[in-house]
Amino acid sequence: MTTSATLLKVLLRQRHLQGHRAFCKEYDRVARQFEPDLVGHHPSKAQFYRWLSGELLGLPYADHCRILERMFPGWTAEQLLSPYDGDIDNPPDLPRESEKPSHAPATPTAGTTLVLGAQLADVTAVFPTRAEFLHQMPPQQLFDGAKELCVSGLSLNMICQQYSDRNLIDSLETGTEINCLFLDPEGENIKVREREEAHPPGVLATLTSLNIQALRRLASKLSDGARARLRIRTYDEAIRFNIILIDRRKCVVQPYLPDARGVESPTLVIEKQEGVRGLFVTFSQVFASMWDRAKEIG
Repeated sequence: MTTSATLLKVLLRQRHLQGHRAFCKEYDRVARQFEPDLVGHHPSKAQFYRWLSGELLGLPYADHCRILERMFPGWTAEQLLSPYDGDIDNPPDLPRESEKPSHAPATPTAGTTLVLGAQLADVTAVFPTRAEFLHQMPPQQLFDGAKELCVSGLSLNMICQQYSDRNLIDSLETGTEINCLFLDPEGENIKVREREEAHPPGVLATLTSLNIQALRRLASKLSDGARARLRIRTYDEAIRFNIILIDRRKCVVQPYLPDARGVESPTLVIEKQEGVRGLFVTFSQVFASMWDRAKEIG
């Protein structure tokens, strides 16, 4: 029996996620990992079934497209929502994501070396979006065992939401120094960024405040020595980069672009190399300068 359907419908049936409730749970699970502000913003029941039937006149909002592409790596939103002409009750075995030939340039993985000239020789990987970076290099891989973490940016979701409280507590209690530099949720520049990302007023400020409060609650559970190793500051300047420094050896940098949300921006992985004045030195100095100007909070 052949009926009107999209590729998305067939792939969801393969995963037993073709019901609206099951799909929304998976949508939120993926959003929680890669774009926490989209949790709960899954499509309505009517929208969802239009996605499955192919009745759309165009693609859904960009937020939905990004989550769909994270749910089915290797497929574009356009492919997922295109008509499927086969038998959906007895489809052939469609290639899984890992088996599907890619029509895009391969994403560099951790450890991929990019020779870009001596001045950039410490750049070891480049990812087109933060979501791609997190897929290849999750927080546990980066942070576990580190002795010093310096993090600056906007809401610092990677350390506040994507790295567990238990791991943070264990790290701090065993000697890790963690310096967190947030964009001031009560400042003017976070309002500018909300407008750039087309958020309603207060969305990023609220998320940032919640993340700061979560770290302060975590600090209350620490021993005195561990509490002193968690330092939180805020700054109110034009936001340009998300910077993560790990043990003064590795650096993850993401620029904040106009008209694009943070998760959509490219991400660089940089590793310090002796005798090379590359980007590691540059971004270490940027963090140190911002930290010195920042306001300390309890």
